[in-house]
Amino acid sequence: MINYNPKDWFIFIFRFSKSDTFRRLLPLLFAVGVYSGTIAYFELNYIKLVSSDHLRNVGLMHSVLGFVLSLLLVFRTNTAYDRWWEGRKIWGSLTNSSRNLALKLQASLPDAGDRLFFRKTIPSFALALKNSLRQNEEFQDFDPVLDLNPEEHMPNQIAAAMYQKVNQLHQTGTLTSGQLMVLDQEIRTFTEVTGASERIKNTPIPFTYSVFIKKFIFFYVMTLPFGWAYSMGYFVVPVVMLILYAMASLELIAEEIENPFGTDDNDLPLDQICLNIKKHVEELLK
Repeated sequence: MINYNPKDWFIFIFRFSKSDTFRRLLPLLFAVGVYSGTIAYFELNYIKLVSSDHLRNVGLMHSVLGFVLSLLLVFRTNTAYDRWWEGRKIWGSLTNSSRNLALKLQASLPDAGDRLFFRKTIPSFALALKNSLRQNEEFQDFDPVLDLNPEEHMPNQIAAAMYQKVNQLHQTGTLTSGQLMVLDQEIRTFTEVTGASERIKNTPIPFTYSVFIKKFIFFYVMTLPFGWAYSMGYFVVPVVMLILYAMASLELIAEEIENPFGTDDNDLPLDQICLNIKKHVEELLK
């Protein structure tokens, strides 16, 4: 995730990052500009229409279609941002649950060895969930004391180990029934966070909907020179390029943030969140 100062808005005009849409769309913008110039050349020099021809008013169609397309793009962007923000809230709840669990365990467990177990497992759960969402589970990142099987679902194994440890402490009399219920609620949040994150990860925007918007943008932009060349002349070239840049950029931004758990520049800072959880848990469970 890119960290920036939102107050320095003037600098953004001249800043181009790796994920900037202008850089990614530059070849397509150039091709569309050449296409628009070619259409304008033939219409202005070879297809000379008088002012009474109805074909000169074909640009009115684009006004109506542009309104419809703008509604689709707004819905597309809002849907993608909702997924991004929901992912951030889910991982925020994981951070809070990790801290609360560490606080309650610190007050409930007198033995340092028992606290050490949770000091390792709580941060390991966040790390395992991050790697699972990115489909990059690295078994060597986890402490050998956890005895995990890399062929199975890593977050589930760590959550199960915490449940087993809590039940064992209850059976030995270290934890009371009331403390067991309180800790059970916190650990249950871990599996709920896993399910919610995997729901976002495994349920992308419907394929037909995404394809339709791309086709709509393409055919809309490709027909603009036919209707506007008579009234704008060769100025239609930069105008069409600007319209394509605006519409295609919104679609690219939506594609990037609809899966907030990846490694793109504008995805969630899961690495930093995992480090914060590890830092806070280690400070609480001493």
